[in-house]
Amino acid sequence: MLAGASFFSHVRVAHADRWENGMSENPVELFDMHIAHVGINAENPEQAKRIAERFSVLMGLPVNEVPVSFFSDTLVETMKQNGRGTHGHIGFAVNDIVAAEKWFSDRGFEINEESRALYEDGSTKLVYFKEEIGGFAIHLCRE
Repeated sequence: MLAGASFFSHVRVAHADRWENGMSENPVELFDMHIAHVGINAENPEQAKRIAERFSVLMGLPVNEVPVSFFSDTLVETMKQNGRGTHGHIGFAVNDIVAAEKWFSDRGFEINEESRALYEDGSTKLVYFKEEIGGFAIHLCRE
């Protein structure tokens, strides 16, 4: 096992122990949660490209086109056709998506199973909550 992998396994156990022992109610501490990206819904691919290019000018971010969107580096994803959420979405990266799902579910946030995207090994790549907040869909993704 790599030294780094051992360290991160230890960190996950420490976070899980804090949660199970009631020592932390903060998902940022528990799962090293941070904003992975903000998603913006565009009406069409042309508008999406223009939005991504503006973020490129604003912050010097390279634009990367993928089948459903344009990414401005990894910070902003502009959907080519209206994506999830009334206005867009916010992706939160976590170091343990299984534990994070349980933590949020225990607090009343239902997982939208139809949204679950998987890696080839069957583990979860990302999953959305059913509820929008402020017109934004929210998803968890693996670090």
